[in-house]
Order: sequence, then structure tokens, then C-alpha cells
Amino acid sequence: MADNETGEYHTSDAGASLTYPLQCGNLKKGGYCVIKDRPCKIVEYTTSKTGKHGHAKAHIVAIDIFTNKKLEELCPTSHNMDVPNVSRTEFQLIDISDGFLSLLDDKGQEKSDVPVPNGDLGTQLEQQFADGKDLMVSIIASMGEEACVGVKETT
Repeated sequence: MADNETGEYHTSDAGASLTYPLQCGNLKKGGYCVIKDRPCKIVEYTTSKTGKHGHAKAHIVAIDIFTNKKLEELCPTSHNMDVPNVSRTEFQLIDISDGFLSLLDDKGQEKSDVPVPNGDLGTQLEQQFADGKDLMVSIIASMGEEACVGVKETT
């Protein structure tokens, strides 16, 4: 509703959280977790036995899903860790301009705020687009960030 004095509209979202808690002992290799406020994919997970002073510990090695930096965490298996809500969506590539991808989803909505990925994937994407191929790109989204993580030619 509009505020009568200022004319401003106040809105709220559906309350979906960026992360959810999960006991550290329930994390698995190949899953996701938050380390140093970054969404990461777990590449190595080992546990140590309970020691003289208490808890079994989990040693987690993970890769940031957006920057590909390696991060590590040591956490008691009985404590909770945040797990990011990660979504992967397929989009049709319409155009590449000023370092950003113009994309079209399956509902016909246009999206143009995803940057061209760095490295080999970006080079491959730009080359195939320049060759006139119809491309589908995979966009991964988590914790308010998005990035292109894959490309394939449509048949």
C-alpha cells in the first residue's frame, strides 16, 4: 500500500532465504556450503575422531562457485553451517554486447545483466556466437550473484 504522507510503496519478498543451516556432519563431497561468506562447492571432506576434549571435527576443502578460489574450513561435526540455495537455469543466448550476455528464458523474459565469463569458457562462447551458432547457456545463481558456467549448441 502507498504511504499517504510520502506516496512511497513498501513491498516485501516471499521471505526466501539465501542460505539454510545444516549440521556440519551431514555435508557431503559435491554439495555446497558457505565459507567466509562465499558460496562454495565441497571438493574434499574428511572427519577426525573425537579427541580428549570433545567434538569430532570436519575438514572441508571447497571451491568458490563464482571465483574458483580454494577455501578451507575446520568445523565440529555437531555444529551448523550455512548452505547456500543454488539454482541453475538454462537461457538462450540472443546477443553479446559491452561484455554482457543478452539472454532469453523459456517464458520469453529477457535478461541482460550477466557478464561474459572469463577464461576459456568466455572465449569459446564468443567464438561460437560469432560463428552464428544457436547457443544455450547455463547460469548459476546463489546469494545474490549470477555467473555463466556452461554453454552448449542447440540442435
